[in-house]
Amino acid sequence: MFFSDTLADLVARGFILAAVGLAWVVLLIRINGLRSLSKMTNFDFIMTVALGSLLAGAAQATTWEPFGQALSAQGALFFVQWLTARIRKNSDAFEKLSQNTPVLLMRNGEFIEEALKQTRVSKSDVIAKLREANVLDYAQIRAVVLETTGDVSVLHGDSLQDALLKGTQAP
Repeated sequence: MFFSDTLADLVARGFILAAVGLAWVVLLIRINGLRSLSKMTNFDFIMTVALGSLLAGAAQATTWEPFGQALSAQGALFFVQWLTARIRKNSDAFEKLSQNTPVLLMRNGEFIEEALKQTRVSKSDVIAKLREANVLDYAQIRAVVLETTGDVSVLHGDSLQDALLKGTQAP
């Protein structure tokens, strides 16, 4: 691709294609905006994983065709993400169809057993998240929510506005 010497060509290809691929991703992020690599939805998470895979494929290309295909596929991912976010913003029906519902795992210091069973989340996993959130007493816990992205939000303190739990599912 670049040199007739195999070793020099391997090294040059790895460096040059990875650098060009990374610059392309940075450009796409600048065009698409800060939300590009957010983890607000399950689609965003898949996008991030797929993007990394395509970047790795581009850096390992042995000819220009797979390199170009990987870069165009990255562009397509950003376009589909932009389009999906736009449709979700304008259509409650599409948002409901494409997005999971956050699930309430704990409320007012008590585990919701049915929710843990339904989501296949163990008490020990929740307790680990409570430690990460610096919860010192179950009585401090207002709610624990398994978000649509798989993240766990721990809401603790003296009070909780019901609006923060709007849209959560509690079996």
